[in-house]
Amino acid sequence: MTSVENTTTDPAEEPDGPGAGGYAAARLRLLREESRSGPARRSALSGLTDGWLTALFAGAARESGVRGAALVAVGGYGRGELSPRSDLDLLLLHDGKADPRALAVLADRLWYPVWDLGLALDHSVRTPGEARRTAAEDLKAHLGLLDARLVAGDAGLLAGLRTSVLADWRNLAAKRLPALHALCRERAERAGELRFLLEPDLKEARGGLRDATALRAVAASWLADAPREGLAEARRRLLDARDALHLVTGRATDRLALQEQAQVAARLGLLDADALLREVYEAARVVAYAGDVTWREVGRVLRARAGRPRLRGLLGTRGVPAAERAPLAEGVVESDGEAVLALAARPDRDPALPLRFAAAAAQAGLPVSLHAVRRLAAQARPLPVPWPAEAREQLITLLGAGEPTVGVWEALEAEGLIGRLLPDWERVRCRPQRNPVHTWTVDRHLIETAVRASALTRRVSRPDLLLMAALLHDIGKGWPGDHSAAGETIARDVAARVGFDAADTAVLGTLVRHHLLLVDTATRRDLDDPATVKAVADAVGSTGTLEILHALTEADALATGPAAWSTWRASLVADLVARVAAVLSGAPPAAPEPEIPTTEQERLAVEALRTGEPVLALHARQEEDDAVGVELVVAVPDQPGVLPAVAGVLALHRLTVRAADLRSLELPDLPGEVLVLRWRVAAEFGALPEAPRLRTDLVRALDGSLDVPAKLAGREAAYPRRRGVVPPPPRVTVVPEVSSQATVLEVRAPDAVGLLHRIGRALESAGVRVRSAHVSTLGADAVDTLYVVDVDGKPLAPADAAGLARTVREALA
Repeated sequence: MTSVENTTTDPAEEPDGPGAGGYAAARLRLLREESRSGPARRSALSGLTDGWLTALFAGAARESGVRGAALVAVGGYGRGELSPRSDLDLLLLHDGKADPRALAVLADRLWYPVWDLGLALDHSVRTPGEARRTAAEDLKAHLGLLDARLVAGDAGLLAGLRTSVLADWRNLAAKRLPALHALCRERAERAGELRFLLEPDLKEARGGLRDATALRAVAASWLADAPREGLAEARRRLLDARDALHLVTGRATDRLALQEQAQVAARLGLLDADALLREVYEAARVVAYAGDVTWREVGRVLRARAGRPRLRGLLGTRGVPAAERAPLAEGVVESDGEAVLALAARPDRDPALPLRFAAAAAQAGLPVSLHAVRRLAAQARPLPVPWPAEAREQLITLLGAGEPTVGVWEALEAEGLIGRLLPDWERVRCRPQRNPVHTWTVDRHLIETAVRASALTRRVSRPDLLLMAALLHDIGKGWPGDHSAAGETIARDVAARVGFDAADTAVLGTLVRHHLLLVDTATRRDLDDPATVKAVADAVGSTGTLEILHALTEADALATGPAAWSTWRASLVADLVARVAAVLSGAPPAAPEPEIPTTEQERLAVEALRTGEPVLALHARQEEDDAVGVELVVAVPDQPGVLPAVAGVLALHRLTVRAADLRSLELPDLPGEVLVLRWRVAAEFGALPEAPRLRTDLVRALDGSLDVPAKLAGREAAYPRRRGVVPPPPRVTVVPEVSSQATVLEVRAPDAVGLLHRIGRALESAGVRVRSAHVSTLGADAVDTLYVVDVDGKPLAPADAAGLARTVREALA
């Protein structure tokens, strides 16, 4: 990777053009200075560039003979915020009196030296009138001229243009600002929300630098102004991150790619890439929140302006009546589409008012007034510990309000109220989640889980415990170690502080400690094994807790992202819950009954024994949240290598394995055993392979005429890899005490083409048999759980199990 520090052929070092060599050398020295960074370096770079361009302009003006011209910086350069690889946005302004040929000479003498240095240039040549007309027709051009700054030449030309451009911007605010807002929304839809992206665009994404610039433009209209507290600092952090990114990559890029984050963090003096993302996310949150408040105020002002002439005509000279204030709760009213504090509200005497205000706003589906939230933050008294019942009930009401909870919660968080109510929130605020399955940061995921849980409260007898567990289930992610174990301790402390009694506090601790238990067990363990169900029952403890945990599991998965929940996972979890509920109600664990083969399985087994070759049946099923679900049943005369052969063929046909069950059948009228494999797979690209082709390839894989490992290796080599990203090594562990019938092996490894095929080959080489396999994918990682037995169908001895784990690990490494 090339960076400005270590390059010896930076284009800016080539001494082309008047004074270019001196400017290039000084520019490079400036960018290498470790002691000068941030606003100081951006300002110094702008000043250095001003000096060079001023000299260029003076020489070019003398050579061309043009008078009545000015060189103007616009955009970021106009604001004096040049990043190391920023474009130079320049306008050559002239009075229209110069000969066109002389003007062309002047422009050439300015633009070509810039291009010769390899610097990006956005340029135009216009009279003040042309510039003004262009701004009237082009919103982006108008925005650029709002930051116009004189570099060299006739100051009077620019002064007149700035005056007219600003006057036009204010006079056209009713038209320009809605168009600018639409532009911001369109960009947000295209680039996403900066604070939730693992590879954010620091400029284009919502909450990025363009949004900060748009807020400056709104302020210039005099129609509304952004909340200024923290906004300048947030802009500075984003600009500093972009500067470091330019220096690390040596390119004019705004996308903070994964492979560059550690280097950018080091250049900024931050601990690691997570610290960098958290700082960037926090800055983006401030900008996005300021944008929400500002655009809401713009809409309110424009609506008021539109209605004022009509009302004046109706009311004559009596004026426009004050906005009505409809009561929402004690001390809370609605005014002009916002939740505000009543005139008689006394935050200094009513410690529950912030929560009552937030709950009333969320229940009414209203945004909260910025001034009301700031007044609460400045005047509200701390709640006593434990909280009074009203405060606890208002928090539950807020969490149960559904989607409106998000906006209200974030407004309170932006002004510091959430941190006062829940001090442990600070550790999860804006905390990134590296697993791409997650859509949100930790703090937003907790609120989204509460939103999802609010729709499930009718399913449980204690909706308050469900909503509180949803808010706290990942609260331990800010601490070292297992976040579930750390979260249990925090959840118990928060529950006691909020005012739950000892029994409810214990339930909340259990829910947080085991919030992953149901989905992990259902997708990775054998539910027919009595030990599996008993372990879950022992952990949960009661049917009431199980009921809440079931709803929490679904809410958590739905709030994680579209890949985290499906009808398949839901059915597995529901099956597990039914079995555990039976045990908790007093029924003994059911002993596994011999599974009776279905008619289809018997038919396939008979045909496999008769022909001596594999046979299969493939059933496609379109599901509401899976692309294409596929059930595959394969019957093969018992022989070595069946598992890796089938897994390899499925991988070659781009079928992702989600679950597998393997068992032997003996048919009374036919000699020999048949291995029946039942698979649940998904088509990677939505198209299912044809069953005859699958069977043909399986026959060839078993007889050795199809080299599955070589084919898979070729396909894996063709997959793109991220530069500089080294995945962690695979981990293979023996999971103790979860089954009395088999040895349970858990494999965690980077998801790759043919992973289950390689695992199967390792197990075959070790001489063990697979009874069942449970496969799941979490982002870029696969988690495969295999129940294996020895040749006699018994669990492995501890030493043999440990050796098997080493064998599989070595095969994957």
